[in-house]
Amino acid sequence: MPTFEQIKSKMQKHTVGIAGAGGLGSNVAMALVRVGIGKLIIADFDVVSESNLNRQFYFRDQLGSKKVEVLKENLLRINPDVEIEIFDVKLDRHNLLTIFGSVDVMVEAFDSADMKELIIELFQSEKPTTPLVVGNGMAGWGESNDLELQKFGNLYICGDNETEIGPSMPPLAPRVLICAAIQANTVMSILLENCFSNEYNPQP
Repeated sequence: MPTFEQIKSKMQKHTVGIAGAGGLGSNVAMALVRVGIGKLIIADFDVVSESNLNRQFYFRDQLGSKKVEVLKENLLRINPDVEIEIFDVKLDRHNLLTIFGSVDVMVEAFDSADMKELIIELFQSEKPTTPLVVGNGMAGWGESNDLELQKFGNLYICGDNETEIGPSMPPLAPRVLICAAIQANTVMSILLENCFSNEYNPQP
């Protein structure tokens, strides 16, 4: 089994993009920073609101602040050596690939189904060799084992693919964090694939 230092030395060589800094994106970023990722590129245009605190990696004294700015602060408190590039922009068809075109792995963390479709379409058509890790279906509570990973070529879908967010099915920390952890674990598995011997070779 490799040591954490050996794992971290491999993770430090890679860049991961995260589109969205909400429940999924902020927690994926937190998990990847804790395991030694070298660089994150994070984009979001939103500010922290009180309703975010039930599942997102922010704190009450950060209410009203730009998410990307305070998320960077929070992440650097975990690991001051990680490189973090932030973009306070609303992502769209015209800037997605400009911002994230050089990443080793891309993480989708949008709230909007339309934006999920857009990033899948763009990466599959323009960046087909870049792995894209998507979150889909994590609202409500319970049924933890329904959240899983599905792989379709370089597209990885994490979640239950069913539970849509709504008034009677809110996004809550336990299932959102499970989905974010699956996404982060998938990113690690992709980046560490073939790095170590067959004794420890995690597969997505």
